[in-house]
Amino acid sequence: MKSFDSIAVLLGLLAAFFFGVSTPLSKALLSDLNPFLLAGLLYLGAGIGLSAYTLLRGGRLLPPPATLKYKYIVGMIVFGGLLGPVLLLAAIKIAPAASVSIWLNLELVATAILGHFLFKDHLDKRGWLSVAMSLAAGILLSYSGGAAGFTAGLLVALACFSWGFDNHFTAIIDDLSPVQSTIIKGLAAGTTNTLIGLALAGGMPELPALGKALLVGFHCYGLSITFYISAAQKLGAVRSQLIFSLAPIFGVILSVLALHEGLSAVQLVSGAMLLASVWLMLAEKHAHAHEHHEMEHTHEHAHGDLHHDHHDGAQKEPHAHLHRHSAATHVHPHWPDLHHRHTH
Repeated sequence: MKSFDSIAVLLGLLAAFFFGVSTPLSKALLSDLNPFLLAGLLYLGAGIGLSAYTLLRGGRLLPPPATLKYKYIVGMIVFGGLLGPVLLLAAIKIAPAASVSIWLNLELVATAILGHFLFKDHLDKRGWLSVAMSLAAGILLSYSGGAAGFTAGLLVALACFSWGFDNHFTAIIDDLSPVQSTIIKGLAAGTTNTLIGLALAGGMPELPALGKALLVGFHCYGLSITFYISAAQKLGAVRSQLIFSLAPIFGVILSVLALHEGLSAVQLVSGAMLLASVWLMLAEKHAHAHEHHEMEHTHEHAHGDLHHDHHDGAQKEPHAHLHRHSAATHVHPHWPDLHHRHTH
C-alpha cells in the first residue's frame, strides 16, 4: 500500500498553481489598493464566489453550529485570513514579486516546526533535511536583496508562521468540508480586512480595481484554499505544505512573463534547491505499528481502504457523511492525515 493518496497530491499541486500565480497578480493590483484592502477583497472574492457556487448546486453553506470546533475555526480566520495575507502584501509592496514568491517556501519550515512541537505531525531525517534545504533557499534570496530584502524577508517569515498555524488548524477540522472552510475564512477575514482597508483609503476604490481583486480572489485564493484543505486532510499539513511549496515556481514564471521582472542566478539556484527538497520528502516511506482509538467524525472519503469499511463493498467515489471508526492496531505506510495523528 502506498503511503499517500495520489489524488491528494494532485489537489496539492493545483493549490500550488493557483496560489503561485496570485503573487504577481497581487503586486499589479497594489498600485491601486492598499495591502489591507487588497487582502480583504481577495478573501471576499473567495468567500462570495464559493458561496454562490455552493448555493447554485443546492449545497449547504454551513453544518449545524453544534458540531463546529470553534477554537480551530477562529484560529484559522485570525492567522490564515487576517495576519498572513496582510503581512505578505506588505512584503510584496517593497520587494520583487519573484523573490517573495520563493520566500513563501518558508511556510513549509514554519508548518514543519509547528507540526513537530504542537500538532503531532511527524518528520523523519529525510523530512527535516528537505525542510533545511527549503530554509536555505529562502535565506539565500533574502541575503541577496540588501536591507529591503531583510525587511521583506521578515514580513514574509511572519506571514508564513501565521499560515503555519492556519495550515494545522484547517487540517484537523473534520466537521467542515474544504469549501465550507474556505467560505468561512473568506467572508470573515475578507470583511474585516476590507473595512480596515477602506478606512485607511478614505473611500471606495475604482470599480475596475475592485472587480479585478474579487476575480483574483475567487480564482487564486478560493480554489487554492479549497484544494489545499482537501489535500491536507489526506496528507497532513506538513506534507501538503511541501507540495504547496511548489507555488513559488509558478509565481516566478508569471512574474517573468507578465511583469517582465528579471530572473537572477540566485533565484534559479533557490528554485533548484526547492525542487530537491520536494523530491526528498515525497520519497519518504513511513510505516510502523500504530493504534487507532474509536472515533466518530465527518469528512470526504471513499471505501476500500484500511479505515473506511462501514459499508458493504468498496464505494470508490468520494463522499462525505458522519461515520464511526472502531479501535484498531495495524501496520501500513501512512502520513498524518485525519486518522494518523499519533505520537512517535
